[in-house]
Amino acid sequence: MSNFIENTVNQKFREVYHYLEKNNLIKGKSDIAKHLETYNHVINSILKGKRNITVDQLNKLVEKYSINANYIFGCSDEMLAGHGDVPAHLLSELGFEGRRNITLVPNRAVAGYAMERDNSDYMSSLQKFSIPGYAGQMTAFEISGDSMYPTITNGDIVVCEPLERGTPLRDNNVYVVVTDVVVAKRIQQIKTNDRVTQLRLISDNNVMYQPYTIDLEEITQILRVKCRLTQSGIN
Repeated sequence: MSNFIENTVNQKFREVYHYLEKNNLIKGKSDIAKHLETYNHVINSILKGKRNITVDQLNKLVEKYSINANYIFGCSDEMLAGHGDVPAHLLSELGFEGRRNITLVPNRAVAGYAMERDNSDYMSSLQKFSIPGYAGQMTAFEISGDSMYPTITNGDIVVCEPLERGTPLRDNNVYVVVTDVVVAKRIQQIKTNDRVTQLRLISDNNVMYQPYTIDLEEITQILRVKCRLTQSGIN
């Protein structure tokens, strides 16, 4: 049995669907399927938790019905773009009662994060969301490019746990490393006299991108990747 029914975005879609239906904004599955340029049985499968809604379908949902995209991904309590709050009982059913412990750094803001992450005004300007089962303060980055393909693809969002300096790292795991730029890479630790002094940063797309080494003192932050959000759900 698939766990698509537990997919947060699918849950949000089901709530949006029932809202649109209740308010006579759609005339059932075939109506919304037409506007999302898909089929009645596809919508039925998503609603039953047998498949995931795609990014393309979500984009069409947002555009056609003026749905707040941030609500779909848990970044906002407002279901409709420019309208009031979602009814409290819907938020309760979805498990989003204001925790919002994950700060989202979209692609356009990644460069700014490297320079301004200690600036409270900058950090408070970024949107926040939550994912059931992921507690504690975390940071999510929208990934641009194909250097980590196929593990992480262009447009994926990686949800990360910031690490205290000196926290033990695990070679060959994926981390987000912050210097004057922000990158997601596999790491290998390089030691001098039994002390880690450098990290080798390795791309999974190693045909196109060669490994490179940076000194530990150049690194201002390391974050452990906990999961990634893709068009097919949480991985």
